[in-house]
Amino acid sequence: MSNFARVLKLSLRYRLTVVAAVGCALAIALLWGGNIGTVYPFVEVVFEGRSLHEWVDEEIAEAQKTAAALARHIDQLADQRQSAAAGDVARQIERQIAELSVRHEAELRALAVRRRLQPYIHHYLPSRPFPTLMMVVAVLLVGTLIKDLFLVCSTILTERLCQLATLQLRKQFYRRTLRMDLASFDEAGTSELISRFTYDMEQLTHGLRTLYGKAIREPLKMVACFLGAAFICWRLLLISLLVAPIAAWVINWLSKSIKRANRKAMEDMSQIYNALSETFGAIKAVKAFTRERHERQRFHWASKQFYFKAMKIARYDSLIRPATELMGICTICLAILAGAYLVLNQETHLLGLRMSHRPLSISSLLLFYGLLAGVSDPARKLSDVFSRIQRSAAAADRIYQMLDRQPRLQDPLHPVPLAAHHRFIRFDKVDFSYEDGVPVLKDVSLTIPCGQTLAIVGPNGCGKSTLVNLIPRFFDPSSGRVELDGIDLKDVRIPNLRSQIGVVTQEMLLFNDTVAANIGYGRSDASRDQIIHAARKAHAHQFIVDSLENGYETVVGERGSRLSGGQRQRIALARAILRDPRILILDEATSQVDVESEQLINRVLADFIRDRTAIIITHRLSTLDLADRILVMDNGRIDDVGTHDELLSRCPLYRRLYQMDFRASA
Repeated sequence: MSNFARVLKLSLRYRLTVVAAVGCALAIALLWGGNIGTVYPFVEVVFEGRSLHEWVDEEIAEAQKTAAALARHIDQLADQRQSAAAGDVARQIERQIAELSVRHEAELRALAVRRRLQPYIHHYLPSRPFPTLMMVVAVLLVGTLIKDLFLVCSTILTERLCQLATLQLRKQFYRRTLRMDLASFDEAGTSELISRFTYDMEQLTHGLRTLYGKAIREPLKMVACFLGAAFICWRLLLISLLVAPIAAWVINWLSKSIKRANRKAMEDMSQIYNALSETFGAIKAVKAFTRERHERQRFHWASKQFYFKAMKIARYDSLIRPATELMGICTICLAILAGAYLVLNQETHLLGLRMSHRPLSISSLLLFYGLLAGVSDPARKLSDVFSRIQRSAAAADRIYQMLDRQPRLQDPLHPVPLAAHHRFIRFDKVDFSYEDGVPVLKDVSLTIPCGQTLAIVGPNGCGKSTLVNLIPRFFDPSSGRVELDGIDLKDVRIPNLRSQIGVVTQEMLLFNDTVAANIGYGRSDASRDQIIHAARKAHAHQFIVDSLENGYETVVGERGSRLSGGQRQRIALARAILRDPRILILDEATSQVDVESEQLINRVLADFIRDRTAIIITHRLSTLDLADRILVMDNGRIDDVGTHDELLSRCPLYRRLYQMDFRASA
């Protein structure tokens, strides 16, 4: 529950809302107990055909009579004590005198209370039975109305509190997730993150709502009833609650079991999200290969696992309500037996233990039973609180498991200022592995002078993309150094480094937003004129204004689905141009566009990369024409570096790649 406590600490920032919510819950509890307390006037006064005037007068007379009788009896016993010799008889008389003295004092206290009430009752309350009944009913109705008004306020305040707390947690979680390095996203998986942002966060919200609602309100209602019952006879209340510890142990055991089951259910829900994400993300492949049946079976299996966990939770949940109801019934049964014995025999002791100073009246006992019955409704409502909070605690554990992660890539404590790139990029004996023992880059040493365009080629999986991903510091090398103008990238603040770098990949990452917003994504301060200027340089302006319905305000769809491949790539290129980076990285940027679009993009690049450092990963001959040098990689190592003609003459791998791929695409 420690992580759930952290969520509570977050919610306690809104102190006024917390105080107001608790205040409303307290008012509801007091009015709940007070409404049940109206049973006493019904039983004691109205149904006996009396008014409260007659009741208080008769109570005073009865108390006076009883007190006088007890005083006479005490005096008689005192005389007997004086004449009795020391011994067992004398000690028995002394015990009787002590018992009667206690009862006498209790009668005098009751008499004093009734005498204080008498003038107010005579002055303010009706003098006849039926008007008294009308007053009691009116008090009950008004009390219920006020209680319901507080209930409305409590519900609104509780919802505000839990939504604000969840909002802050969601923002913290999102902020921390964006700070994580790329490897963390590969490890966690998009569907896993979405599951925790949605399903787990929803469970956490339900838990907070339950805690600040039922978990505070219903126990306070129970406490109000218990206090009323204790005021009538606290010793009888303790006897009635003998079974409470057993029930509490059972509920605690069930709660822990429910938390474990909920944690496993949330893991299975992540698998459902994963199945949905993968299937819908690759729906074209699913349909092209007629794998609908396979995907249905995969989804069925994930859903079935969640079903099994949900049923396990349901079995535990089903035991909580019977446990609370059984406790309530046992409490009532003990109270009935003990209370009936005391009233029917007009006793003040039970099994030798004092229960009260005065014998209980039937009306007091009925009110006692009514207050105990008033505990049953809050107890019933609390039956699902335990499972809900345990489910929320499990969700908090899963959320904070992600939230407490620290990114592997950290800014230095004392960063080195980074001027505009003007010298070189250097890889110095760089090794890199995604997994221990599986090297991807091996002893890579390379210098790229400022303003040079370097093309990188090689077989799939040889480490091309990994190499360029070290430049914006998406990853750090396992050993060796990557330097920019002689400064180790680990000594530079990541935002300062990446502000000088533009990246265009084959994935063409566009957002479901307007064309203008997608182009301006790389520079938040860009004006509309600057966005249009970048689009013109990327040869995108013409199709934006001529082909798109709303021009620059056209929403491009999810991942740019409403645009062609060439259009998407030119918008992505315009985004990079607008950023005006000193270093441009192109990772297979033209691999998914047609020949016409590729030629247009290459003309744009030829002009844009002038006086910039550019690193281009490609397998197309037309793009190689842009390069000053070509780097050939194989199996994580540099095989050769040189111009196109030099490599054709001396590098067998380059010659083979040229013959197999480049010539075919030329």
